[in-house]
Amino acid sequence: MSINRTELVAAVAERASLTKSQADAALAAFQDILVESLGKGEAVKVTGLLSVERVERAARTGRNPRTGEEIKIPAGFGVKISAGSALKKAVAK
Repeated sequence: MSINRTELVAAVAERASLTKSQADAALAAFQDILVESLGKGEAVKVTGLLSVERVERAARTGRNPRTGEEIKIPAGFGVKISAGSALKKAVAK
């Protein structure tokens, strides 16, 4: 089971005593800040909840799973998300 954006907005609105449009605007702002910060190479840390950072990946050699042929994978960037203590406790129950 998962929660979609509409359900998340409704839950945030209810818990924070906001309208759904205010909660949606707050979620959209969080998303924009996260994308902008990671694009600049800045990490975003919400203590106890999560940490998100851009990581550099070195060039490497891989294999095409269909043909088995070796391919060169160029260097690039990825995203690393680490769970904070509150998330870790929630899933340990």
